[in-house]
Amino acid sequence: MSYALGVIAFVIALLASVMLHELGHFATAKKFGMKASRFFVGFGPTLWSVRRGETEYGVKAIPAGGFVKIEGMTVLEDIAPEDADRAFYRQPPLRRTIVLSAGSFMHFVIAIVLVFGILLVTGQDPIRTDGYAIASVSKCVSTAPSGACANNTPAAPAYGKLRTGDVLVSINGKPISSDGSNFGSVLRANAGHPVTVVVRRGGAVRTVSVTPVPTRVGNKVVGRIGVEEAQHVASVSAGAAFGRTFGVLGDFVTSTGSALGGLPHEIAGIVEGKPRDQKGAASVVDVARVSGQVASSGGSVKDIVATLALILAELNLFVGLFNLLPLLPLDGGHIAILAFEETRTRVYRAIGRRDPGRVDIMKVLPLTYAVVAVFVGLSLILLYAGITNPIRLQ
Repeated sequence: MSYALGVIAFVIALLASVMLHELGHFATAKKFGMKASRFFVGFGPTLWSVRRGETEYGVKAIPAGGFVKIEGMTVLEDIAPEDADRAFYRQPPLRRTIVLSAGSFMHFVIAIVLVFGILLVTGQDPIRTDGYAIASVSKCVSTAPSGACANNTPAAPAYGKLRTGDVLVSINGKPISSDGSNFGSVLRANAGHPVTVVVRRGGAVRTVSVTPVPTRVGNKVVGRIGVEEAQHVASVSAGAAFGRTFGVLGDFVTSTGSALGGLPHEIAGIVEGKPRDQKGAASVVDVARVSGQVASSGGSVKDIVATLALILAELNLFVGLFNLLPLLPLDGGHIAILAFEETRTRVYRAIGRRDPGRVDIMKVLPLTYAVVAVFVGLSLILLYAGITNPIRLQ
């Protein structure tokens, strides 16, 4: 597979995830009798649309998301008299909560299906430790932002010698450490010097000699052989695949929390121009480029597809959880306001006071603008880093 094909596959899969997110909102709203007047993929000028019943379906020029227009999302909207009873804000709280959370629910379903499929098809656990393996092998040692090979790019010493899935046994006569860290550290410290790597492949043990290519990273020269950092591998039976699916997703939640917790340090590193952490915060550009690098890694089609599916599963899980944060304009923010309104109504009713009604959305707009400003700022920083200092697997 090529680098471009990996990027294109990621973009298509991301748009499909967005469509399923919006489909969750749309389908539940229609199920409860609400009026959904528009269902569009993309933003900006309309390229194509068609009306089916009361809903206009279409595609817009900028493929950066999508949206569903459910009438009466707030009391500020003008609703036609005949649609008043179908307005979103007129529906029971439980129905509104289901519609608001349906988008995240679809992301969780996508993540579960993808991880389960990976475990079932490959028979390998991408998280649990049972030795360490080569995740991917590149044709060259590239320092280009895209990771693409050029005519003057050094050939990867590992290409043709090591394969995706090779389980690491030792390096320079020393067993691979419990955390796998000595594999990368020995390679980086031996730029231009032969290194002996012992791997297990298909039940047989193989010994290969590779000479890491001297590569400048920041102010240092390190050795690289064109492989992705070692990853955990373990066998999973078909019967255990479904149960283990939720274990993998739990590990994803933990790693996502660590990445978010390290975001200030990550931003500082971006400002200083330091190499990016593969497990740190990433933009869509970073994920697209990583997908391209995986696709061009030289591994088998099954391994490449499994790795890309795993990336997409983790991304969907993150989006689903992030979208439920109790902050406007996220769906979780609307759910939080709804929960506050219902709790306040019950408390006032219990003490014999008049229901104060809905929260005045205008009063929370300043906080919403502040949250949007923070999100946009962080997104732009990560987007800039994804272009000028991208995450590299090599």
